[in-house]
Amino acid sequence: MSVSLNLNSSSQQSQGSGKAPGAGTSPECIERLSRSLTIGLVNNMPDAALEATERQFLALLESASDGFSIRLSLHSLPGVERNEWGAHHVSKYYSSVEKLRDQQIDALIVTGREPLSPNLADEPYWESFTALIEWARNNTYSSVWSCLAAHAAVLHMDGICRVRNGHKYCGVFDCAQLSDHPLIAGAPESFNLPHSRWNGLPEDELTARGYRVLTRADGAGVDTFIKQDRSLFVFFQGHPEYEPHTLLLEYRRDVGRFLRGETEAYPILPRGYFDERTTVALVAFQQRAMQRRDEALLTELQQVLGAAELQNNWQPTATCIYRNWLEYLSEQKRLRLEGKKAVAEAQSAVLPASHIAAAADASRPVAYSAGLNQGQPPLIRATR
Repeated sequence: MSVSLNLNSSSQQSQGSGKAPGAGTSPECIERLSRSLTIGLVNNMPDAALEATERQFLALLESASDGFSIRLSLHSLPGVERNEWGAHHVSKYYSSVEKLRDQQIDALIVTGREPLSPNLADEPYWESFTALIEWARNNTYSSVWSCLAAHAAVLHMDGICRVRNGHKYCGVFDCAQLSDHPLIAGAPESFNLPHSRWNGLPEDELTARGYRVLTRADGAGVDTFIKQDRSLFVFFQGHPEYEPHTLLLEYRRDVGRFLRGETEAYPILPRGYFDERTTVALVAFQQRAMQRRDEALLTELQQVLGAAELQNNWQPTATCIYRNWLEYLSEQKRLRLEGKKAVAEAQSAVLPASHIAAAADASRPVAYSAGLNQGQPPLIRATR
């Protein structure tokens, strides 16, 4: 099937999937409804990465969506600082997370952003971020928390503080499965996945507080972990959604910061990422840059990076994991729909028809019952 992008749903009425299943709803209808999913992307990335992040998650969901119909809506947190372009882009295409309670959302994907404060709880968007966590616990089947969003989420949920490393975890790391779980079913025992972060989470603290670590990255610690509450929380310290050139662009950005004197340390080469010829050229460039710190050298750097041969050897695993996630969402939705049908059938045996609809709606969580409307907003077909 397909992934469709619902732009600025704040200007649209919330999207119901039709009437609640009644006593006569067929299994085929329930199956079809359960494979129609609405996912909210809460994109907190900085302005320069806004569109790239949208594109990455759209492409990843598209690659995993065979047999599903997915509607993706874009949401923003209040308090996230934006430049003029970013503010215009968000106002045009995004709705505030405060509008989520008025919409029918099956799942969330939440990204992080580079913090302004050493303590994540001091970030200007912290209050709205923690409110989003609590809403997701009670009103979604599952949510994905990506990298810095994962760090912020476990800090709020269980007081687990991230630990800064002496150097940046950057590159394509070898990851290994630690336990069996449907989320990683069908994935190789060992696979590659990009990481790009300074901080990590202590594995022993996660397990002591009820988190289950599914995969670990060699040299970068915990990779993927989960916690089952009323909703399944999935946490990635890595970036399965990354495109082949994403780490290249981040490396170029970090070298530029060094050449402009914004940072004192020259960035390390991404691990397991560049081909051998490019690696040799970048090591030689670093030696020259350390001797002559000049922003004009960025032109030479771009020439080296432009000739790099890059491979996306993590996409099959990323697609597998997200496919499993969609299957989980679908199964949870099917169980809810079947439960609503059973309620309707039980009520129809003893109540007049006028009472049946009210009884069926009683089992729907608040997020699914507020403001539903049959109006369908225009959808824009996602392009990869």
